[in-house]
Amino acid sequence: MTNYDKVKIVVVGDSGVGKTSAVHLICFNKPLSSPSWTVGVSLEVKLHDYKAGTPQQKPYFIELWDIGGSSSHRNSRSTFFNGVNGVILVHDLGNRKSEANLRKWLKEIFTSKEKDNNHGLGGGGGTSSSHSYMGGDDDDFDPEQFVGSTQIPVFVIGTKQDSLSDGNRLPVHSRASVIAEECGAEEIFMNCLDVKSLSPGSTAAVKICRFFDKVVERRFHREQQQFNSFYDRRKIYPQSTKSYGDDFF
Repeated sequence: MTNYDKVKIVVVGDSGVGKTSAVHLICFNKPLSSPSWTVGVSLEVKLHDYKAGTPQQKPYFIELWDIGGSSSHRNSRSTFFNGVNGVILVHDLGNRKSEANLRKWLKEIFTSKEKDNNHGLGGGGGTSSSHSYMGGDDDDFDPEQFVGSTQIPVFVIGTKQDSLSDGNRLPVHSRASVIAEECGAEEIFMNCLDVKSLSPGSTAAVKICRFFDKVVERRFHREQQQFNSFYDRRKIYPQSTKSYGDDFF
């Protein structure tokens, strides 16, 4: 197998929301015929072309870590969050509680990374926040602070779009989930049993590719972005005496 650079994305959400089915559709472009409960973690890998169709195009491996949603495994799954580069939050469109619980999942990831950073074990370029969310209820957790302090891209998926009957339809098409709005994250709605949900060129497919690009960019291309930004400023202010080191530190 070709040794491409890789990024790690964790896929989290309550048990039964369809994380495994969503990951399978994303990776293999076909529905999962007989999904099963995930115990611990299930790992799938997708080859993604960063900035496809441009001179900067380059292949990367996207590791999708499908984390089991059982609350009984909460204490043991924190190790799966080490070195995370991106987060996909999954909720069931017919289950408002699963949407509300996404805040708890994001908090769990954040507090796990904060512990690692405090012990020098953090990975993926995250930085420790000056605010601690190690305790307290969910009202103490600010998703905007999480995204701003760790620079970890977040994406939201609403599943089971097909299960919403006319008599029980939620206004999901006209609004983003609360957590997506709080994180400034993009969101898609899927029927994981229908390959058309992620057909090439569809809005959902484009959003996922854009998210993968963002994760790769944050992981591997940030230094080049900083250099380009500095170079552009030097063109505007050519007499600047600021050194490269001063700009980066």
